[in-house]
Amino acid sequence: MKTLPEKVEEKLKRLPTQPGCYIYRDEKEEVLYVGKAINLRQRVRSYFQPSANHGLRIARLVTKIQDIETIVVDSEIEALVLECNLIKRYRPPFNVRLRDDKSYPYIVVTKEKFPRVLFTRKVKKDGGKYFGPYTNTFSVRDTLQLLHKVFPLIPCGKSWSGRQEQRPCLYFHLGQCLAPCAGLSDKSEYDKVIAQVERFLSGKEEALLDELKSEMARAAEAEEFERAAKLRDQILAINHVLQRQKVINGDGIDQDVIAMVKDERGAAVQMLYIRGGKLIGQRQFRLEGAGDSAPSEAVQEFVKQFYSDAPEVPREIILPVEFEERNIVQSWLRQKKGSAVTLEVPQGGEKLKLVDMAAANAEQALSEMAEELARKEGWKESAIAQLQDSLELSVPPLRIEGYDISNIQGTAPVGSMVVTENGDPAPAEYRRFKIRYHPESPNDFAMMHEVITRRLRAFLDGDAKFAQLPDLFMIDGGKGQLGAALKARDELGLTTPMVGLAKRHELIYVPHEAKSHDVALPAPDEAYSYLRRAPKDYGFTEVELPLESPGLMLLRKLRDEAHRFALTYHRKLRDKRMTGSALEEIPGIGPRRRRLLLRTFGSVEGIRRASVEELAAVPTMTKTMAERVKDHLST
Repeated sequence: MKTLPEKVEEKLKRLPTQPGCYIYRDEKEEVLYVGKAINLRQRVRSYFQPSANHGLRIARLVTKIQDIETIVVDSEIEALVLECNLIKRYRPPFNVRLRDDKSYPYIVVTKEKFPRVLFTRKVKKDGGKYFGPYTNTFSVRDTLQLLHKVFPLIPCGKSWSGRQEQRPCLYFHLGQCLAPCAGLSDKSEYDKVIAQVERFLSGKEEALLDELKSEMARAAEAEEFERAAKLRDQILAINHVLQRQKVINGDGIDQDVIAMVKDERGAAVQMLYIRGGKLIGQRQFRLEGAGDSAPSEAVQEFVKQFYSDAPEVPREIILPVEFEERNIVQSWLRQKKGSAVTLEVPQGGEKLKLVDMAAANAEQALSEMAEELARKEGWKESAIAQLQDSLELSVPPLRIEGYDISNIQGTAPVGSMVVTENGDPAPAEYRRFKIRYHPESPNDFAMMHEVITRRLRAFLDGDAKFAQLPDLFMIDGGKGQLGAALKARDELGLTTPMVGLAKRHELIYVPHEAKSHDVALPAPDEAYSYLRRAPKDYGFTEVELPLESPGLMLLRKLRDEAHRFALTYHRKLRDKRMTGSALEEIPGIGPRRRRLLLRTFGSVEGIRRASVEELAAVPTMTKTMAERVKDHLST
């Protein structure tokens, strides 16, 4: 083994013996690998023993390690949780990493006074209960439609506090909503409905059916025939759903079945979701960095990373292979769930058949993933080559930066910088600019000049956030916006290629120098000014590529992403400005009262909905002040 770096030698001498996580870094301080250990000293030093028999991946890792960082915790379970979080944060190249290229639909029951039942593709840590994932969007929509037909939920999907805020709509009169918007909903009755919905979504339809049948019998006995008929319709609708579901086990146990297929093409994991004994869906994942790792290690890392963010943990997790940390992972999952969890590797019977069925699906998924990756790589190579050829660039545009400006009549103007690297978006490289230039009338050209000037000046000043120049700048707009960007570039003495992309005809404007002026360039610390004469004049060549060509599609995606990123930031600043001004204009409402009002009611809209009595109940508020706020926001 080659001589270790001096810093590594020193760190190895001072390693603690407690449990914790270790982080390996390279010469650029980039994270290479994250691991955990019961005894950090023993585990970390084992990587550097001359007698160590590493696989190819770990052997390559050891040659790159230039620094070691350790984090001590109190227990192995804490180390496991920390390891998952660090892998998620750093995405180290030598770790096996879970990658899911698809967003699957879920149904969420929100955590509110009157919960809503909604479709979503994002699982958030907001206290809501998430059910899924489901593989078919249409089946989720059908399920939601059924739920709203069977249970009196909130069809409008709006959030209500239960106070009277408007008159009840037609859904209330049809018996399809309990009208919390009109203050007519009884909280206990609504909670009972939500509990029934959650039982249905959890796969416990039989228990729900028994409850509904009992209610129907009581209603019929009390001669409440209209209510009994409604309950009968609910029972029929649920029975219709049950007839379409495939029963996997008769015990009604919640299970996740995991299978993995791994070869030279990569590694794919297939999960089957069984809830209440019924197969409700499946999901595929790709594992990165699993090329020369053992199947047991790959499955172990998948289980840890997946369940660190999973919205629920089932009673049983069926595994294809045994792995080293099964007991500690099982203990962690039991803590996370708050009840019994079993990780099982079946040796035969129905459970092994489930693993085999999942493995067959994983094999198909791996083939599809490999084909899709090959298509994407081919498309990206074609796009980059086409742009280099069509735009006559000296080097392939592996890194492209796109820029856009967003404002409304000059208010809250912002600029965005988005990046693609090797044809893929690089969100970590995105940057945004709050524009300082505020002319009497909006001037997008001057704003673009400011954004490009600030970006390039940051590069020249050695700002780490702007340390790398692109192979190509793409400016959203026509000749005017591109000309402003070229002026900013020329003033700073740089030559990076720039093009503009006009929306109207999807034309690419490529500049060619017409003539130069003998113009003194601004000093490095001089404030930028769009009024200063440009160092050069440009003509523009219009390049028209087929609409479906890879090169143009790459630029269009970049342009749309720049627009989205700028617009999102602009809306954030505009809403913040509007929120602040709405309360700042009220006499007597200072910063503290504004803060307390917003904290209590969540937004200006929430304050507007509140009654005078509710406003007066906020600390530091009086009834007179509450009436003043109410009057001001009502106008």
